[in-house]
Amino acid sequence: MKEFGYQRVSDVAGAVAVLGADPTARFLGGGTNLVDLMKTGVERPGRLVDVRQLPLDQIEPTSDGGLRIGATVTNSDLAAHPEVRRRYPALAQAVLAGASGQLRNMATVGGNLLQRTRCGYFTDVTKACNKRAPGSGCPAVEGEHHNHAILGASEHCVAVHPSDMGVALAAFDAVVTYETADGPGELPLGWFYLPVGDTPHQETALPPGALITGVTLPPAPVAARSRYRKVRERASYAFAIGSVAAALDVRDGVVHDVRLALGAVASRPWRARAAERVLTGAPADGGTFAAAADAELTAARPLPRNGYKVTLMRNLVVAVLTELAEEATR
Repeated sequence: MKEFGYQRVSDVAGAVAVLGADPTARFLGGGTNLVDLMKTGVERPGRLVDVRQLPLDQIEPTSDGGLRIGATVTNSDLAAHPEVRRRYPALAQAVLAGASGQLRNMATVGGNLLQRTRCGYFTDVTKACNKRAPGSGCPAVEGEHHNHAILGASEHCVAVHPSDMGVALAAFDAVVTYETADGPGELPLGWFYLPVGDTPHQETALPPGALITGVTLPPAPVAARSRYRKVRERASYAFAIGSVAAALDVRDGVVHDVRLALGAVASRPWRARAAERVLTGAPADGGTFAAAADAELTAARPLPRNGYKVTLMRNLVVAVLTELAEEATR
């Protein structure tokens, strides 16, 4: 591991100033992803700026009925918060589906959003990877890609984003807030992650040196009846091979409102807009749910060894929506 400096900060302006003065510095939250990447040589910061003492560890209601979640809130505290569990249960379920209890106790909301892909070519510095070394190629296209992207990928990168939390946040139209030397800013989660295109190394739209300060969830009554379902290759402590965050409001047998996002299928949490359009105003039955899944997955471009994900995601969408619809009639 490359030697690095360490600095602890206690105010947001001071944290931003440190990164402005030292472009080799990186913000450190729980370190559950960054430190691992430092050990393998993928990340080589000259300084770590510890932000865990910043006053960003609260979950508070907003004036319009949403929730604001501070960037240093731990994943464990997020999943256990009574208002999160009551108003956005799929978010709590998504967090609990990720990692282990020990890691959730350390990992932070801001860090979760910025975690990087677990593609084996990215994490192995002896291999080519356009995300790590732009222009070097993407060996996963012809190599090991059974858990890689089926939506939104390009010839330059077929890796998937690993976050469970991000999938639920995408379903609920979360907005990421941040601070820079020029002042505060915000990005809807749908704009926060950049399309892969031919620049997979550019992962987010955050300005250089920006510090994530929190995530705001707008009010969403539909979210109170929501679910996160994750499929993985072993029972626990594994990244998804497919996941769904869904919320459904059914009235008189018709879908009145819906939120749907998919995980482990693209380089970013994938909001299923095409499926939502099919669902809204349609009968809440298996035929509609299957048609919605098909509408979203018609854009899928699987690789030779990950085509199973198309069938997996279709079945997963139908199953989760069916469960939510049945609950609505009880």
